[in-house]
Amino acid sequence: MDPPLGGKLAFRAPVPEDGPAVSRLIADSPPLDTNSAYCNLLQCTHFPETCVVAECEGRIVGWISGYRPPAMPDQIFVWQVAVDASARGLGLGGRMLDILLARPATSGAKVLTTTITEDNDASWSLFAGLARRLGATLTKAPLFERQAHFAGAHATEWQAMIGPLPTIE
Repeated sequence: MDPPLGGKLAFRAPVPEDGPAVSRLIADSPPLDTNSAYCNLLQCTHFPETCVVAECEGRIVGWISGYRPPAMPDQIFVWQVAVDASARGLGLGGRMLDILLARPATSGAKVLTTTITEDNDASWSLFAGLARRLGATLTKAPLFERQAHFAGAHATEWQAMIGPLPTIE
């Protein structure tokens, strides 16, 4: 799959030097919450095996941040999925999720979890597509509520859970 911007896509784990490019991509990808540059740098440094960078001709055009929650080692949590405007509509988000789930760092995970606001149709579509490809079930329930957790300043974040994940040998 080659994005319209030309060149071949490469998928890899992030390195600390990717932090600024990841921050720009997230900032250019509403409705994603912009994290601090330091947060993105920590993700690139502390969780490279559960994050994915999609690169085209040296430019980052896709990003997934994720981690294995220490208290829930049977889960992989996907924090953010960002795709550059030049590469949207090509299935890049789904391809990055597939690459993430094929990595040794996600071995043994039985469930993929994420949080999504109710109006984020692109994310719901992305994760519903993943569930279909895996033959898994997608369930959702409110996790962080507008009033109780965000003091009215952010929409309710719904937890989406996809499982069971296939066993990767």
